[in-house]
Amino acid sequence: MSEEVVSRNFIEQEIDKDLAQGVYTSVCTRFPPEPNGYLHIGHAKSILLNYGLSKQYNGKFNLRFDDTNPTKEKTEFVESIIADVKWLGADYEDRLFFASNYFEKMYEGAVKLIKKGKAYVSDLTAEQMREYRGTLTEEGREDPNRNRSVEENLALFEAMKNGEFADGEKTLRAKIDMASPNMNMRDPIIYRVAHMSHHNTGDKWCIYPMYDYAHPIEDAEEGVTHSICTLEFEDHRPLYDWVLRELEYEQPPRQIEFAKMYLTNVVTGKRYIKKLVEEGIVDGWDDPRLVSIAALRRRGFTPESIKRFVDLCGVSKAQSSAEYSMMEYCIREDLKLKKPRMMAILDPVKLVIDNYPEGETEELEVANNLENPELGSRKVPFGRELYIEREDFMEEPPRKYFRMFPGNEVRLMHAYFVKCTGCEKDENGNVTVVHGTYDPETKGGNSPDGRKVKGTIHWVNAATAVSAEVRLYENIVDEEKGVYNEDGSLNLNPNSLKVLKDCRLEPALKEAVAPESFQFVRQGFFCVDSKDSQPGKPVFNRIVSLKSSFVLPKKES
Repeated sequence: MSEEVVSRNFIEQEIDKDLAQGVYTSVCTRFPPEPNGYLHIGHAKSILLNYGLSKQYNGKFNLRFDDTNPTKEKTEFVESIIADVKWLGADYEDRLFFASNYFEKMYEGAVKLIKKGKAYVSDLTAEQMREYRGTLTEEGREDPNRNRSVEENLALFEAMKNGEFADGEKTLRAKIDMASPNMNMRDPIIYRVAHMSHHNTGDKWCIYPMYDYAHPIEDAEEGVTHSICTLEFEDHRPLYDWVLRELEYEQPPRQIEFAKMYLTNVVTGKRYIKKLVEEGIVDGWDDPRLVSIAALRRRGFTPESIKRFVDLCGVSKAQSSAEYSMMEYCIREDLKLKKPRMMAILDPVKLVIDNYPEGETEELEVANNLENPELGSRKVPFGRELYIEREDFMEEPPRKYFRMFPGNEVRLMHAYFVKCTGCEKDENGNVTVVHGTYDPETKGGNSPDGRKVKGTIHWVNAATAVSAEVRLYENIVDEEKGVYNEDGSLNLNPNSLKVLKDCRLEPALKEAVAPESFQFVRQGFFCVDSKDSQPGKPVFNRIVSLKSSFVLPKKES
Protein backbone atom coordinates (compact mmCIF):
# COMPACT_ATOMS: atom_id res chain seq x y z
CA MET A 1 0.00 0.00 0.00
CA SER A 2 1.25 3.48 -0.85
CA GLU A 3 1.53 5.97 1.98
CA GLU A 4 -0.93 8.85 1.95
CA VAL A 5 0.74 12.09 0.89
CA VAL A 6 0.02 14.87 3.39
CA SER A 7 -0.06 18.29 1.77
CA ARG A 8 1.71 20.99 3.78
CA ASN A 9 0.99 24.68 3.33
CA PHE A 10 3.92 27.07 3.01
CA ILE A 11 3.74 28.14 6.68
CA GLU A 12 3.93 24.53 7.88
CA GLN A 13 6.88 23.94 5.56
CA GLU A 14 8.73 26.93 7.06
CA ILE A 15 8.03 25.79 10.63
CA ASP A 16 9.17 22.25 9.76
CA LYS A 17 12.43 23.70 8.41
CA ASP A 18 12.99 25.90 11.50
CA LEU A 19 12.50 22.92 13.84
CA ALA A 20 14.70 20.63 11.73
CA GLN A 21 17.51 23.21 11.70
CA GLY A 22 17.23 23.82 15.44
CA VAL A 23 16.27 27.48 15.08
CA TYR A 24 13.52 26.74 17.64
CA THR A 25 12.94 23.70 19.82
CA SER A 26 9.18 24.29 20.16
CA VAL A 27 6.43 26.38 18.58
CA CYS A 28 4.49 29.30 20.07
CA THR A 29 1.95 31.30 18.05
CA ARG A 30 -0.34 34.17 18.98
CA PHE A 31 -3.45 36.09 17.94
CA PRO A 32 -2.81 39.81 18.62
CA PRO A 33 -6.00 41.88 18.06
CA GLU A 34 -6.23 45.59 18.75
CA PRO A 35 -9.31 46.13 20.97
CA ASN A 36 -10.79 48.90 18.80
CA GLY A 37 -13.81 47.04 17.44
CA TYR A 38 -15.46 43.65 17.05
CA LEU A 39 -13.71 40.81 15.22
CA HIS A 40 -14.99 39.69 11.80
CA ILE A 41 -14.78 36.54 9.67
CA GLY A 42 -11.27 37.46 8.46
CA HIS A 43 -10.02 37.45 12.04
CA ALA A 44 -11.52 33.97 12.48
CA LYS A 45 -9.08 32.70 9.87
CA SER A 46 -6.14 34.17 11.79
CA ILE A 47 -7.39 32.80 15.12
CA LEU A 48 -7.95 29.29 13.78
CA LEU A 49 -4.70 29.29 11.78
CA ASN A 50 -2.53 30.36 14.73
CA TYR A 51 -4.31 28.11 17.21
CA GLY A 52 -4.28 25.19 14.79
CA LEU A 53 -0.53 25.50 14.26
CA SER A 54 0.12 25.55 18.01
CA LYS A 55 -1.90 22.34 18.46
CA GLN A 56 -0.36 20.65 15.43
CA TYR A 57 3.14 21.15 16.82
CA ASN A 58 2.19 20.54 20.48
CA GLY A 59 3.12 24.14 21.20
CA LYS A 60 1.61 27.15 22.92
CA PHE A 61 -0.98 29.70 21.80
CA ASN A 62 -1.22 33.25 23.18
CA LEU A 63 -4.12 35.67 23.06
CA ARG A 64 -2.61 39.14 23.29
CA PHE A 65 -4.29 42.50 23.06
CA ASP A 66 -2.22 45.06 21.16
CA ASP A 67 -3.54 47.90 23.29
CA THR A 68 -0.97 50.56 22.44
CA ASN A 69 -3.48 53.14 21.11
CA PRO A 70 -5.82 54.30 23.92
CA THR A 71 -7.65 56.73 21.61
CA LYS A 72 -9.70 53.91 20.02
CA GLU A 73 -9.72 51.10 22.58
CA LYS A 74 -12.53 50.04 24.93
CA THR A 75 -13.05 47.35 27.56
CA GLU A 76 -16.23 46.40 25.64
CA PHE A 77 -14.09 45.35 22.70
CA VAL A 78 -11.69 43.38 24.93
CA GLU A 79 -14.61 41.41 26.36
CA SER A 80 -16.18 40.76 22.96
CA ILE A 81 -12.88 39.49 21.52
CA ILE A 82 -12.36 37.12 24.46
CA ALA A 83 -15.89 35.75 23.92
CA ASP A 84 -15.25 35.28 20.18
CA VAL A 85 -11.93 33.47 20.66
CA LYS A 86 -13.44 31.13 23.26
CA TRP A 87 -16.48 30.45 21.06
CA LEU A 88 -14.24 29.44 18.16
CA GLY A 89 -12.57 26.92 20.45
CA ALA A 90 -9.12 28.52 20.49
CA ASP A 91 -8.02 27.61 24.01
CA TYR A 92 -5.35 30.04 25.19
CA GLU A 93 -5.50 28.50 28.68
CA ASP A 94 -3.78 30.95 31.05
CA ARG A 95 -1.87 32.67 28.24
CA LEU A 96 -3.80 35.95 28.07
CA PHE A 97 -1.52 38.97 27.64
CA PHE A 98 -1.74 42.72 27.05
CA ALA A 99 0.82 44.81 25.19
CA SER A 100 0.39 47.40 27.93
CA ASN A 101 1.93 44.91 30.37
CA TYR A 102 5.23 45.53 28.56
CA PHE A 103 5.16 49.34 28.53
CA GLU A 104 8.04 49.47 31.05
CA LYS A 105 10.06 47.00 28.97
CA MET A 106 9.34 48.99 25.80
CA TYR A 107 10.47 52.21 27.48
CA GLU A 108 13.68 50.53 28.59
CA GLY A 109 14.19 49.30 25.03
CA ALA A 110 13.77 52.84 23.68
CA VAL A 111 16.36 54.12 26.16
CA LYS A 112 18.70 51.35 25.01
CA LEU A 113 18.25 52.41 21.38
CA ILE A 114 19.04 56.03 22.28
CA LYS A 115 22.19 54.98 24.12
CA LYS A 116 23.27 52.94 21.08
CA GLY A 117 22.74 55.98 18.86
CA LYS A 118 19.83 54.23 17.16
CA ALA A 119 17.00 56.59 18.20
CA TYR A 120 16.52 60.33 18.59
CA VAL A 121 13.86 62.84 19.68
CA SER A 122 12.33 64.87 16.83
CA ASP A 123 10.63 68.28 16.91
CA LEU A 124 9.01 67.92 13.47
CA THR A 125 5.24 68.22 13.16
CA ALA A 126 3.29 65.47 11.42
CA GLU A 127 3.07 67.60 8.27
CA GLN A 128 6.81 68.32 8.27
CA MET A 129 7.57 64.66 8.82
CA ARG A 130 5.56 63.70 5.73
CA GLU A 131 7.48 66.32 3.75
CA TYR A 132 10.88 65.06 4.97
CA ARG A 133 9.95 61.41 4.43
CA GLY A 134 10.20 61.56 0.63
CA THR A 135 8.23 59.46 -1.84
CA LEU A 136 8.48 56.05 -3.48
CA THR A 137 10.71 57.61 -6.14
CA GLU A 138 12.54 60.24 -4.03
CA GLU A 139 14.77 59.66 -1.03
CA GLY A 140 13.84 61.20 2.28
CA ARG A 141 15.70 64.08 3.94
CA GLU A 142 17.35 63.85 7.32
CA ASP A 143 15.47 65.23 10.31
CA PRO A 144 17.20 68.43 11.59
CA ASN A 145 17.29 66.76 15.01
CA ARG A 146 18.78 63.47 13.75
CA ASN A 147 22.25 64.13 15.14
CA ARG A 148 21.33 65.29 18.63
CA SER A 149 23.65 63.90 21.28
CA VAL A 150 22.78 60.79 23.26
CA GLU A 151 22.59 62.89 26.44
CA GLU A 152 20.18 65.40 24.92
CA ASN A 153 17.97 62.63 23.51
CA LEU A 154 17.86 60.84 26.87
CA ALA A 155 16.86 64.04 28.67
CA LEU A 156 14.19 64.92 26.11
CA PHE A 157 12.75 61.40 26.09
CA GLU A 158 12.50 61.40 29.88
CA ALA A 159 10.80 64.81 29.69
CA MET A 160 8.32 63.32 27.19
CA LYS A 161 7.60 60.53 29.67
CA ASN A 162 7.16 63.05 32.51
CA GLY A 163 4.47 64.92 30.63
CA GLU A 164 6.45 68.07 29.86
CA PHE A 165 5.34 68.24 26.22
CA ALA A 166 1.94 68.55 24.53
CA ASP A 167 0.50 65.92 22.20
CA GLY A 168 2.36 65.97 18.90
CA GLU A 169 5.10 68.28 20.15
CA LYS A 170 7.82 65.61 20.27
CA THR A 171 8.29 62.09 18.89
CA LEU A 172 10.99 59.47 19.27
CA ARG A 173 12.25 58.15 15.92
CA ALA A 174 14.36 55.11 15.12
CA LYS A 175 17.61 56.10 13.38
CA ILE A 176 17.79 53.76 10.39
CA ASP A 177 18.06 54.98 6.76
CA MET A 178 16.28 57.95 5.16
CA ALA A 179 17.39 56.68 1.73
CA SER A 180 15.89 53.22 2.15
CA PRO A 181 13.60 52.11 -0.72
CA ASN A 182 11.33 50.71 2.01
CA MET A 183 9.38 53.69 3.40
CA ASN A 184 8.93 51.89 6.72
CA MET A 185 12.69 52.07 7.33
CA ARG A 186 12.98 55.84 6.87
CA ASP A 187 13.43 56.69 10.54
CA PRO A 188 9.95 55.56 11.67
CA ILE A 189 8.33 57.02 14.78
CA ILE A 190 8.52 54.56 17.68
CA TYR A 191 7.02 56.74 20.45
CA ARG A 192 4.54 59.61 20.47
CA VAL A 193 3.14 61.90 23.19
CA ALA A 194 -0.54 61.21 23.95
CA HIS A 195 -2.12 62.48 27.17
CA MET A 196 -4.79 59.80 27.21
CA SER A 197 -6.21 57.52 29.88
CA HIS A 198 -5.56 53.83 29.07
CA HIS A 199 -8.11 51.07 29.76
CA ASN A 200 -5.42 48.96 31.47
CA THR A 201 -2.74 51.35 32.81
CA GLY A 202 -4.93 54.37 33.57
CA ASP A 203 -2.94 57.65 33.60
CA LYS A 204 0.46 56.12 34.32
CA TRP A 205 1.78 56.89 30.82
CA CYS A 206 1.51 59.90 28.56
CA ILE A 207 3.78 58.45 25.87
CA TYR A 208 2.77 55.39 23.89
CA PRO A 209 4.79 53.10 21.60
CA MET A 210 3.89 52.70 17.92
CA TYR A 211 2.66 49.30 16.74
CA ASP A 212 5.71 48.49 14.57
CA TYR A 213 8.01 49.02 17.54
CA ALA A 214 5.82 47.39 20.16
CA HIS A 215 4.78 44.27 18.30
CA PRO A 216 8.16 42.53 17.95
CA ILE A 217 8.94 43.26 21.61
CA GLU A 218 5.63 41.70 22.68
CA ASP A 219 6.33 38.60 20.60
CA ALA A 220 9.86 38.24 21.94
CA GLU A 221 8.86 38.78 25.58
CA GLU A 222 6.19 36.07 25.32
CA GLY A 223 8.43 33.52 23.64
CA VAL A 224 6.51 33.56 20.38
CA THR A 225 8.45 31.69 17.71
CA HIS A 226 6.38 32.36 14.60
CA SER A 227 4.56 35.65 14.21
CA ILE A 228 1.92 34.75 11.59
CA CYS A 229 0.35 37.86 10.10
CA THR A 230 -1.31 39.10 6.92
CA LEU A 231 0.41 40.29 3.76
CA GLU A 232 0.13 44.02 4.42
CA PHE A 233 2.84 43.55 7.08
CA GLU A 234 5.33 42.10 4.59
CA ASP A 235 6.93 45.52 4.02
CA HIS A 236 7.06 46.00 7.81
CA ARG A 237 9.09 42.83 8.36
CA PRO A 238 12.53 44.56 7.96
CA LEU A 239 11.55 46.94 10.79
CA TYR A 240 10.26 44.03 12.89
CA ASP A 241 13.64 42.31 12.47
CA TRP A 242 15.56 45.56 13.07
CA VAL A 243 13.90 46.15 16.45
CA LEU A 244 14.63 42.60 17.61
CA ARG A 245 18.21 42.76 16.39
CA GLU A 246 19.02 46.15 17.93
CA LEU A 247 17.43 45.15 21.27
CA GLU A 248 19.59 42.00 21.14
CA TYR A 249 16.99 39.31 21.79
CA GLU A 250 18.78 35.95 21.86
CA GLN A 251 16.08 33.89 20.14
CA PRO A 252 13.99 36.40 18.14
CA PRO A 253 10.65 35.35 16.69
CA ARG A 254 10.16 35.07 12.94
CA GLN A 255 7.43 36.88 11.00
CA ILE A 256 5.63 34.96 8.22
CA GLU A 257 2.87 36.54 6.14
CA PHE A 258 -0.20 34.96 4.50
CA ALA A 259 -3.03 36.32 2.36
CA LYS A 260 -6.09 37.78 4.04
CA MET A 261 -9.46 36.14 3.55
CA TYR A 262 -11.89 38.34 1.64
CA LEU A 263 -15.62 37.69 1.37
CA THR A 264 -17.46 39.08 -1.64
CA ASN A 265 -20.30 41.55 -1.14
CA VAL A 266 -19.96 41.93 2.62
CA VAL A 267 -19.04 44.81 4.92
CA THR A 268 -16.03 44.22 7.18
CA GLY A 269 -14.56 47.73 7.53
CA LYS A 270 -14.83 48.97 11.12
CA ARG A 271 -15.49 52.52 9.93
CA TYR A 272 -18.52 51.43 7.90
CA ILE A 273 -19.90 49.10 10.58
CA LYS A 274 -19.49 51.85 13.21
CA LYS A 275 -21.52 54.16 10.96
CA LEU A 276 -24.25 51.51 10.50
CA VAL A 277 -24.44 51.07 14.28
CA GLU A 278 -24.44 54.78 15.10
CA GLU A 279 -27.14 55.55 12.51
CA GLY A 280 -29.36 52.73 13.80
CA ILE A 281 -29.37 50.89 10.47
CA VAL A 282 -28.28 47.77 12.37
CA ASP A 283 -28.94 47.04 16.04
CA GLY A 284 -25.31 46.67 17.07
CA TRP A 285 -22.00 45.09 16.10
CA ASP A 286 -23.72 41.70 16.49
CA ASP A 287 -26.57 42.41 14.06
CA PRO A 288 -27.09 39.09 12.17
CA ARG A 289 -26.71 40.84 8.80
CA LEU A 290 -23.04 41.57 9.55
CA VAL A 291 -20.10 39.18 9.41
CA SER A 292 -18.53 40.05 12.73
CA ILE A 293 -17.93 36.85 14.68
CA ALA A 294 -20.49 38.02 17.26
CA ALA A 295 -23.04 38.57 14.46
CA LEU A 296 -22.39 35.15 12.93
CA ARG A 297 -22.79 33.56 16.37
CA ARG A 298 -26.10 35.39 16.90
CA ARG A 299 -27.19 34.46 13.35
CA GLY A 300 -26.72 30.78 14.27
CA PHE A 301 -23.43 29.87 12.62
CA THR A 302 -21.40 27.28 14.52
CA PRO A 303 -17.66 27.15 15.28
CA GLU A 304 -17.50 23.93 13.25
CA SER A 305 -18.98 25.63 10.18
CA ILE A 306 -16.56 28.56 10.43
CA LYS A 307 -13.63 26.16 10.76
CA ARG A 308 -14.77 24.22 7.70
CA PHE A 309 -15.10 27.46 5.74
CA VAL A 310 -11.59 28.56 6.74
CA ASP A 311 -10.21 25.14 5.79
CA LEU A 312 -11.87 25.32 2.37
CA CYS A 313 -10.37 28.77 1.78
CA GLY A 314 -6.88 27.42 2.55
CA VAL A 315 -3.64 29.26 3.34
CA SER A 316 -1.64 30.94 0.60
CA LYS A 317 0.39 33.99 -0.38
CA ALA A 318 -2.05 34.90 -3.17
CA GLN A 319 -4.92 37.29 -2.45
CA SER A 320 -8.31 35.81 -3.29
CA SER A 321 -11.99 36.20 -2.44
CA ALA A 322 -14.50 33.64 -1.22
CA GLU A 323 -18.20 33.68 -1.97
CA TYR A 324 -20.61 34.14 0.93
CA SER A 325 -22.48 31.14 -0.52
CA MET A 326 -19.50 28.95 0.45
CA MET A 327 -19.96 29.94 4.09
CA GLU A 328 -23.67 29.13 3.77
CA TYR A 329 -22.76 25.74 2.32
CA CYS A 330 -20.59 25.04 5.37
CA ILE A 331 -23.33 25.81 7.89
CA ARG A 332 -25.87 23.69 5.97
CA GLU A 333 -23.46 20.78 5.94
CA ASP A 334 -22.82 21.15 9.67
CA LEU A 335 -26.48 21.36 10.71
CA LYS A 336 -28.31 19.02 8.36
CA LEU A 337 -27.71 15.85 10.39
CA LYS A 338 -27.58 17.50 13.81
CA LYS A 339 -30.87 19.36 14.01
CA PRO A 340 -34.52 18.25 14.32
CA ARG A 341 -36.83 19.16 11.45
CA MET A 342 -39.74 21.09 12.91
CA MET A 343 -42.91 22.44 11.34
CA ALA A 344 -43.34 26.20 11.36
CA ILE A 345 -45.83 28.28 9.38
CA LEU A 346 -44.41 31.69 8.53
CA ASP A 347 -47.40 33.11 6.60
CA PRO A 348 -50.38 31.29 8.15
CA VAL A 349 -53.87 30.71 6.87
CA LYS A 350 -56.29 28.41 8.69
CA LEU A 351 -57.22 24.99 7.30
CA VAL A 352 -60.40 23.41 8.67
CA ILE A 353 -60.88 19.68 8.12
CA ASP A 354 -64.67 19.59 8.16
CA ASN A 355 -65.10 15.82 8.66
CA TYR A 356 -62.54 15.55 11.49
CA PRO A 357 -64.27 15.12 14.91
CA GLU A 358 -64.75 18.48 16.65
CA GLY A 359 -62.86 18.90 19.91
CA GLU A 360 -60.69 15.84 19.28
CA THR A 361 -56.87 15.98 19.27
CA GLU A 362 -54.46 13.17 18.56
CA GLU A 363 -50.68 12.92 18.84
CA LEU A 364 -48.68 11.76 15.88
CA GLU A 365 -45.24 10.14 16.16
CA VAL A 366 -42.82 12.19 14.04
CA ALA A 367 -39.16 11.44 13.32
CA ASN A 368 -36.91 14.35 14.32
CA ASN A 369 -34.58 13.87 11.35
CA LEU A 370 -35.20 11.22 8.69
CA GLU A 371 -31.50 11.25 7.71
CA ASN A 372 -30.35 10.70 11.30
CA PRO A 373 -32.46 8.17 13.25
CA GLU A 374 -30.28 8.75 16.32
CA LEU A 375 -32.14 12.05 16.92
CA GLY A 376 -35.24 10.00 17.80
CA SER A 377 -38.82 11.16 17.47
CA ARG A 378 -41.40 13.43 19.09
CA LYS A 379 -45.17 13.67 19.53
CA VAL A 380 -46.91 16.35 17.45
CA PRO A 381 -50.56 17.31 18.17
CA PHE A 382 -53.09 17.12 15.29
CA GLY A 383 -56.69 18.34 15.24
CA ARG A 384 -59.57 19.63 13.17
CA GLU A 385 -58.15 23.14 12.73
CA LEU A 386 -54.62 23.64 11.44
CA TYR A 387 -52.44 26.39 10.00
CA ILE A 388 -50.81 25.98 6.61
CA GLU A 389 -48.67 28.31 4.52
CA ARG A 390 -50.73 30.79 2.54
CA GLU A 391 -48.77 29.95 -0.59
CA ASP A 392 -49.85 26.29 -0.25
CA PHE A 393 -53.40 27.18 -1.35
CA MET A 394 -54.52 28.73 -4.63
CA GLU A 395 -58.10 29.03 -5.81
CA GLU A 396 -57.04 29.12 -9.46
CA PRO A 397 -53.61 27.49 -9.66
CA PRO A 398 -51.21 27.50 -12.61
CA ARG A 399 -50.12 24.29 -14.32
CA LYS A 400 -47.88 21.97 -12.30
CA TYR A 401 -49.15 23.41 -9.00
CA PHE A 402 -49.63 20.33 -6.82
CA ARG A 403 -50.63 21.83 -3.50
CA MET A 404 -54.11 22.76 -2.25
CA PHE A 405 -56.80 23.94 -4.63
CA PRO A 406 -60.49 23.03 -4.86
CA GLY A 407 -60.86 19.37 -5.79
CA ASN A 408 -57.18 18.48 -5.28
CA GLU A 409 -55.92 16.00 -2.69
CA VAL A 410 -52.61 16.50 -0.89
CA ARG A 411 -50.67 14.79 1.85
CA LEU A 412 -50.38 16.56 5.21
CA MET A 413 -46.84 15.72 6.28
CA HIS A 414 -46.75 12.84 8.83
CA ALA A 415 -50.59 12.85 8.97
CA TYR A 416 -53.38 12.22 6.44
CA PHE A 417 -54.52 12.80 2.86
CA VAL A 418 -56.79 15.85 2.70
CA LYS A 419 -58.94 16.94 -0.27
CA CYS A 420 -59.57 20.66 -0.62
CA THR A 421 -63.24 21.57 -0.87
CA GLY A 422 -63.09 25.36 -1.00
CA CYS A 423 -62.31 28.50 0.98
CA GLU A 424 -63.72 31.56 2.76
CA LYS A 425 -62.74 35.14 1.95
CA ASP A 426 -63.07 38.55 3.56
CA GLU A 427 -64.67 41.62 1.98
CA ASN A 428 -61.42 42.40 0.16
CA GLY A 429 -61.21 39.00 -1.46
CA ASN A 430 -58.42 37.71 0.78
CA VAL A 431 -58.59 34.03 1.72
CA THR A 432 -59.23 33.65 5.46
CA VAL A 433 -60.04 29.92 5.79
CA VAL A 434 -59.36 26.90 3.60
CA HIS A 435 -61.70 23.91 3.90
CA GLY A 436 -61.07 20.24 3.24
CA THR A 437 -61.94 16.67 4.18
CA TYR A 438 -59.54 13.97 5.30
CA ASP A 439 -59.33 10.24 4.69
CA PRO A 440 -58.88 8.53 8.11
CA GLU A 441 -57.46 5.45 6.34
CA THR A 442 -54.38 7.37 5.24
CA LYS A 443 -52.80 7.99 8.65
CA GLY A 444 -49.03 8.31 8.36
CA GLY A 445 -49.31 9.71 4.85
CA ASN A 446 -50.00 6.55 2.81
CA SER A 447 -53.18 5.25 1.21
CA PRO A 448 -54.18 1.57 1.67
CA ASP A 449 -55.70 1.55 -1.83
CA GLY A 450 -52.41 2.69 -3.36
CA ARG A 451 -53.59 6.03 -4.70
CA LYS A 452 -50.91 8.66 -5.09
CA VAL A 453 -50.81 12.39 -4.41
CA LYS A 454 -48.24 14.73 -5.87
CA GLY A 455 -48.23 17.42 -3.21
CA THR A 456 -47.08 17.26 0.43
CA ILE A 457 -47.48 20.26 2.71
CA HIS A 458 -46.55 20.92 6.31
CA TRP A 459 -48.90 22.24 9.00
CA VAL A 460 -49.25 23.20 12.65
CA ASN A 461 -52.17 22.35 14.94
CA ALA A 462 -54.09 25.61 15.54
CA ALA A 463 -55.15 24.92 19.14
CA THR A 464 -51.62 24.31 20.39
CA ALA A 465 -49.61 26.50 17.98
CA VAL A 466 -47.07 28.95 19.37
CA SER A 467 -47.16 32.49 18.01
CA ALA A 468 -43.62 33.76 17.42
CA GLU A 469 -41.58 36.41 15.64
CA VAL A 470 -39.36 35.15 12.85
CA ARG A 471 -36.69 37.23 11.10
CA LEU A 472 -35.56 36.61 7.54
CA TYR A 473 -32.19 38.08 6.59
CA GLU A 474 -30.56 39.01 3.31
CA ASN A 475 -27.22 40.66 2.63
CA ILE A 476 -26.97 44.15 4.15
CA VAL A 477 -25.71 45.43 0.77
CA ASP A 478 -27.26 45.11 -2.68
CA GLU A 479 -25.21 42.30 -4.25
CA GLU A 480 -26.18 43.19 -7.84
CA LYS A 481 -24.97 46.79 -7.50
CA GLY A 482 -21.87 46.09 -5.39
CA VAL A 483 -20.90 47.06 -1.85
CA TYR A 484 -20.06 50.74 -2.44
CA ASN A 485 -21.61 53.62 -4.35
CA GLU A 486 -19.46 55.97 -6.44
CA ASP A 487 -19.22 58.41 -3.52
CA GLY A 488 -17.86 55.65 -1.25
CA SER A 489 -21.07 55.19 0.73
CA LEU A 490 -22.57 51.75 1.29
CA ASN A 491 -25.07 50.49 -1.26
CA LEU A 492 -27.63 49.25 1.25
CA ASN A 493 -30.23 46.59 0.49
CA PRO A 494 -33.66 47.85 1.70
CA ASN A 495 -34.87 44.24 2.03
CA SER A 496 -32.01 43.01 4.22
CA LEU A 497 -34.40 42.33 7.13
CA LYS A 498 -37.97 41.05 6.98
CA VAL A 499 -39.75 40.66 10.33
CA LEU A 500 -42.71 38.24 10.46
CA LYS A 501 -44.68 38.94 13.62
CA ASP A 502 -47.36 36.22 13.84
CA CYS A 503 -45.84 32.97 12.69
CA ARG A 504 -47.31 29.71 14.01
CA LEU A 505 -44.93 27.05 15.29
CA GLU A 506 -45.06 23.62 16.84
CA PRO A 507 -45.66 23.84 20.62
CA ALA A 508 -42.30 22.14 21.31
CA LEU A 509 -40.57 25.33 20.09
CA LYS A 510 -42.10 27.52 22.81
CA GLU A 511 -39.39 26.68 25.36
CA ALA A 512 -36.48 26.89 22.91
CA VAL A 513 -33.59 29.05 24.13
CA ALA A 514 -30.46 30.52 22.54
CA PRO A 515 -28.29 29.18 20.99
CA GLU A 516 -30.60 26.28 20.03
CA SER A 517 -31.23 25.85 16.32
CA PHE A 518 -33.61 23.84 14.15
CA GLN A 519 -34.52 23.11 10.59
CA PHE A 520 -37.94 24.52 9.75
CA VAL A 521 -39.43 22.26 7.08
CA ARG A 522 -39.13 23.83 3.62
CA GLN A 523 -37.97 27.17 5.11
CA GLY A 524 -34.35 26.73 6.15
CA PHE A 525 -32.33 26.58 9.35
CA PHE A 526 -33.29 28.89 12.21
CA CYS A 527 -31.87 29.70 15.63
CA VAL A 528 -33.21 31.36 18.75
CA ASP A 529 -32.08 34.99 18.87
CA SER A 530 -29.81 35.56 21.87
CA LYS A 531 -30.65 39.25 22.24
CA ASP A 532 -34.40 39.71 21.91
CA SER A 533 -35.86 36.36 22.98
CA GLN A 534 -37.64 36.08 26.34
CA PRO A 535 -38.55 32.99 28.40
CA GLY A 536 -41.45 31.30 26.61
CA LYS A 537 -41.29 33.88 23.80
CA PRO A 538 -38.44 32.93 21.50
CA VAL A 539 -37.53 35.05 18.49
CA PHE A 540 -36.10 33.07 15.58
CA ASN A 541 -33.41 34.15 13.10
CA ARG A 542 -33.07 32.41 9.78
CA ILE A 543 -29.48 31.19 9.59
CA VAL A 544 -29.65 30.08 5.99
CA SER A 545 -32.20 28.86 3.45
CA LEU A 546 -32.26 25.25 2.29
CA LYS A 547 -31.23 25.93 -1.29
CA SER A 548 -27.60 26.52 -2.18
CA SER A 549 -25.93 28.07 -5.22
CA PHE A 550 -22.50 26.89 -4.09
CA VAL A 551 -20.95 23.72 -5.51
CA LEU A 552 -17.97 22.25 -3.65
CA PRO A 553 -15.03 22.02 -6.09
CA LYS A 554 -13.88 18.50 -6.88
CA LYS A 555 -10.45 17.55 -5.57
CA GLU A 556 -7.83 16.82 -8.18
CA SER A 557 -6.84 13.17 -8.25
